[in-house]
Amino acid sequence: MNWLCVVAGAMIGAPLRHLTDRAVQARLGTLFPWGTFTVNVVGSLVLGVLAGAVTAGAAPEHLELFLGTGLCGALTTYSTFSYETLRLAESGARFSAVANALGSVAAGLGAAFVGVAVAEALWA
Repeated sequence: MNWLCVVAGAMIGAPLRHLTDRAVQARLGTLFPWGTFTVNVVGSLVLGVLAGAVTAGAAPEHLELFLGTGLCGALTTYSTFSYETLRLAESGARFSAVANALGSVAAGLGAAFVGVAVAEALWA
């Protein structure tokens, strides 16, 4: 049964990642990978809220598997982030590559901390 929760979440997260990435890139129209940046930060925020809810005992295991492992696992993408950062560096956009690497890590961690703080405020 647990694996069904993961599969169901991933079935939503993967297309959501693709659609969000395309929508953000179409709107901003830049070479910087804003789509991947967006899904990674949003996924970190959701995972932070979920982690806080689980810690407070407000989220059952099935929700953790569905949202955390399934949805967030498929929504966020370390491999695409790495590939896009490498492509920026190889194309000579070294500042953008460094900004993407540092900004993604800082924003992702910040979003996760904010998510945990929100969860603590709601369920503590």
